[in-house]
Amino acid sequence: MTYLLQTNQLSKNYKGNSIVQTVNMKIKKGEIYGLLGPNGAGKTTIMKMITNLVKPTNGEIEIFGEKLTDTSYELLKRMGSIIESPVFYDKLTAYENLDLHCEYMGYYDKKIIKRTLDLVGLKDIDKKPVKKFSLGMKQRLGIARAIVTKPELLILDEPINGLDPVGIKEIRELLLMLSKEYNITILISSHILGEIEQMADTIGVINHGKLIKEVTMEHILKTHSQYIELDTPDPKKTAFVIEEKLNLSNYRVLEDGKIRIYDADADQQHITKTLILNNIDVNSIVKKTQSLEDYFLNLINGGAGVA
Repeated sequence: MTYLLQTNQLSKNYKGNSIVQTVNMKIKKGEIYGLLGPNGAGKTTIMKMITNLVKPTNGEIEIFGEKLTDTSYELLKRMGSIIESPVFYDKLTAYENLDLHCEYMGYYDKKIIKRTLDLVGLKDIDKKPVKKFSLGMKQRLGIARAIVTKPELLILDEPINGLDPVGIKEIRELLLMLSKEYNITILISSHILGEIEQMADTIGVINHGKLIKEVTMEHILKTHSQYIELDTPDPKKTAFVIEEKLNLSNYRVLEDGKIRIYDADADQQHITKTLILNNIDVNSIVKKTQSLEDYFLNLINGGAGVA
């Protein structure tokens, strides 16, 4: 399979500290790829290397079938990005900022500027300087700047920061439209996992600079859509019975003492009966649907219940 963007053993060290370690990402054309990880995991550093803002210590990046180098100016013209907080000329209007951006990107279709501002929900602000914008408005302008030149690849680092629920929904629908109708490939990071769950075709989970999982959302939904959650006053004894009496190994004891059983063939009634026969009190036993947040936390905390 040919990928629009892929990295090969991508690594970055700062002052002897390994920030990103041998990351191998593969992103297909037209898909939305959600890059997930805790703060400090290396997400922004990866995005900076892809956009040539930071040079890798080791490894390679390939975009549009070409290796990214110091002089890959034409490749960068085919990309749009928001990395960290977008910065603008504060005394200029939104239109003037986008006009300048189009000029230095060599893009001269000025009609697209107003359409783009309308698309991200920035209407009737013709004379308002950016310094008077709210955080949410600046975030919308950042997205407008990223998409105004009709890029083939969007790199978006936390693009919905500062937006209210209505704004988040609007941007989600915009990104889905860009992906599905215009076949734009989108690499996006966000700490709002519920939003990534509604958008992403594929997720990559990074922790301590390592890509620990790359998986399609379809696979997650098919293989990990349900689990059984147990609430019992004696989780340690319960875990022993689950392993020794029920012969189930795909489970996890949570910090609050609850136990989640991920085995697809586990029978709820049989589990309850076995626990009672072994003198274990059961406060509750419920079958639940696993979210992306559950999947992510399982991976970050050791990988129980994850395939």
